[in-house]
Order: sequence, then C-alpha cells, then structure tokens
Amino acid sequence: MAGLVDAPKRTLPPPPPPRGSRFVPVDREKTCPLLLRVFTKIGGHHVNEDFAVRGKEPKDEVQIYTWKDATLREITDLVKEVAPAARRRSAKLSFAFVYPDKRGRFMVREVGKTFSYGNGRLDDNKALADLGFEIGDYLDVAIF
Repeated sequence: MAGLVDAPKRTLPPPPPPRGSRFVPVDREKTCPLLLRVFTKIGGHHVNEDFAVRGKEPKDEVQIYTWKDATLREITDLVKEVAPAARRRSAKLSFAFVYPDKRGRFMVREVGKTFSYGNGRLDDNKALADLGFEIGDYLDVAIF
C-alpha cells in the first residue's frame, strides 16, 4: 500500500539482574576462574602492615581458583578443607578484602561473616562481586 511506512521494530532491554544483585552470574562452564589468594588467621584479621611488603605476605596462605559469583558459603566450605579451626561446630568466620588504596598502601576491609556450619543466616549467600570484590584483591579470613 502506498503511504505506509514500516514502523521500526522495538527491541526490549535485557532483563534486570536478580534482586539484591548488581552483577550477572558467571557461566562457570565457559568462564575461566580467577586465582583468589586467601589468608587465614585464628582470633582476628591480619593488619594492614602484614601486607605492606610485596612478597612478604603472611605465610598462612591458601590459593583458591573460583569465580566472582562465588558466595561466602562456598568459600567457607573451601577454607574448612584446609583450616582445622574452621571445622569446629561453633566456629565463626569473618571475611575481609585486602586491596591497595589510592596511595598504594594495603587496606583490610571487613565484608561479611558466616558460621562454619551454614544455617542460611549472616552473609552466607553474598557473592564476592556483590561485596565489591575486584580481581587482584586478597581475601583475609579471621576464624573465631
């Protein structure tokens, strides 16, 4: 018909990420994992000065290959495999990111807590990416 113009097709925006999440989950079959350097300590977190000299980080290191969508519950279960103190039924784990500030000095910032044996409370279901993790950050785990 004369005079009719095909209307441009509208495309819908992609669906929003799940509620409470700021990132899109990772396809673990297609995405290469990242190396997460995890430092454990009984009774409290390491202090900033423990990370001041590159190559002289604390000796209680565990290296984990994981993804940014890993939850604190997943990491708790991995830490329990290598840290006997974390296996106690009453154990509580506190997680902190260790990262360089704008002046290059390392900062330790607490980001969440879990119980050794998950009960769905605290921060079990929080993912690293939701907590502000960036590739290259370390993870400090205090075991109480």
